Amino acid sequence: MIQNVGNHLRRGFASVFSSRLSRKSACRAEDTDSTMADGEGYRNPTEVQMSQVVLPCHTNQRGELSVGQLLKWIDTTACLSAERHAGCPCVTASMDDIYFEHTISVGQVVNIKAKVNRAFNSSMEVGIQVTSEDLCSEKQWSVCKALATFVAHRELSKVKLKQTTPQTEEEKMEHSVAAERRRMRLVYADTIKDLLANFPIQDDLERRDCSHMVPAEKTRVESVELVLPPHANHQGNTFGGQIMAWMENVATIAASRLCYAHPTLKAIEMFHFRGPSQVGDRLVLKAIVNNAFKHSMEVGVCVEAYRQGAETHRRHINSAFMTFVVLDADDQPQKLPWIRPQPGDGERRYREASARKKIRLDRKYIVSCKQTEVPLSVPWDPSNQVYLSYNNVSSLKMLMAKDNWALSSEINEVRLYTLEDDKFLSFHVEMVVCVDAAQAFLLLSDLHRRPEWDKHYRNVELVQQVDEDDGIYHVISPALGSDTKPHDFVILASRRKPCDNGDPYIIALRSVTLPTHSETPEYKRGETLCSGFCLWREGDQLTKVSYYNQATTGVLNYVTTNVAGLSSEFYTTCKACEQFLLDNRNDLAPSLQAL
Repeated sequence: MIQNVGNHLRRGFASVFSSRLSRKSACRAEDTDSTMADGEGYRNPTEVQMSQVVLPCHTNQRGELSVGQLLKWIDTTACLSAERHAGCPCVTASMDDIYFEHTISVGQVVNIKAKVNRAFNSSMEVGIQVTSEDLCSEKQWSVCKALATFVAHRELSKVKLKQTTPQTEEEKMEHSVAAERRRMRLVYADTIKDLLANFPIQDDLERRDCSHMVPAEKTRVESVELVLPPHANHQGNTFGGQIMAWMENVATIAASRLCYAHPTLKAIEMFHFRGPSQVGDRLVLKAIVNNAFKHSMEVGVCVEAYRQGAETHRRHINSAFMTFVVLDADDQPQKLPWIRPQPGDGERRYREASARKKIRLDRKYIVSCKQTEVPLSVPWDPSNQVYLSYNNVSSLKMLMAKDNWALSSEINEVRLYTLEDDKFLSFHVEMVVCVDAAQAFLLLSDLHRRPEWDKHYRNVELVQQVDEDDGIYHVISPALGSDTKPHDFVILASRRKPCDNGDPYIIALRSVTLPTHSETPEYKRGETLCSGFCLWREGDQLTKVSYYNQATTGVLNYVTTNVAGLSSEFYTTCKACEQFLLDNRNDLAPSLQAL
């Protein structure tokens, strides 16, 4: 079986706590939903909806809905969804990147929908969709999507959340990929540190005309807010949405001081709350423009809290980085003046902003693009390895979660399924073997041994061991059909153990490009779109082995020949794989024992 790995991607975003008035509005929305007719069909039990008319009091100086107000509504809805599942109070822990695609005007309606994608031990990932609606024209627009992590909290006992049960294809995809997104969040801070430490950011500060640069210190803003009871929940903790609204306010002021115009917030970078604040806290919010690019600028915001009489003992609540643009009359971004950072910390923030921009582009390009918008083989380098690994695993999980697979054939309990979707033909081969799932995972993870059972693997070379879970391999395959040259592939292999009971072991494979392994006249370079193994524990010494493959044009004829029943190579290869697992179930590769 020739690997073909793919790019089903999606965007990550998040939200923060809530406001009391908005929480009441969402409750009314919930009550309304419960009185609707039963003919609506299936609805996720954790789903919460909110609809709000944008009034003048909600808008900014451009007559558009303030992003701070939108964040409050988003957080209210998401928090109610999390609490509906947890059955106890919840607080916002983090948010993923959020990109604002459309502004909302006075008189339009904001529709927010939130539901729990997956629950872990005490935390949950909540997915949020925001759309706007013009009641006069009946037009609707997508505003943003968001992903928030909430933590359940009880004062007297430890919380152990019940697991969600996905029903629809979309819910199964989100549930499956949520574990990989959680993994990406946990290593995010290390990704930034590694990029800054190992990849010096180049700049042209010395070559710029200082007379046309705005001093960064000129954009600095500091503001203090007193946390009052309306700003907090029933436990006395400040709503994250309120904190985000205050942060957006000072960030907008800082951005305005650079461009002498009314800026528009386009993105908020992934961040997490470092600690809570309570009623009576004084929150000090600081903002400054870190760097200005040609058409956008990054504003850094820091929030610290202190109690009355203890101003010197400030607690760091969170930091965030916001991207602003200035739009002209045609809603096109205008060119911005350059920023002149202060020596020392100012220059450090300036270079870090460039590093974050590079990572944002990697995340948006690799994690958020549609499958048909990117090349099959994405360039690999250490700065984007986290996102390529995420894409590799999540693409296979999304393919696995699709519910319209059709059984094409079955020979001696080896089943072949096909799927025609999004202009791709995919196949899925399934069998049950009498081998423990963990042993099968270790054996199939060792690509060096694949030539022992798969004749399409003639030679496998480990090019780079990225980390304990990911490696890059150069694979040589014999010529297929009328091809006169053998094929070669550069493949990223990503391995994952189950996150919870019932999850499969994952071995995901996708093409990448490396400067050290460019195409050569000796081989025909092949590309893989989406392929790999999913292994389910069916019982003691019993494993369901499923191989998925999204076919590219280079192997399409080979695939369709087997699907049409004109060849039995799929069956032969599967039986060879089964025999390999049986023969070696007590002979695990020592180098993979740590996986």
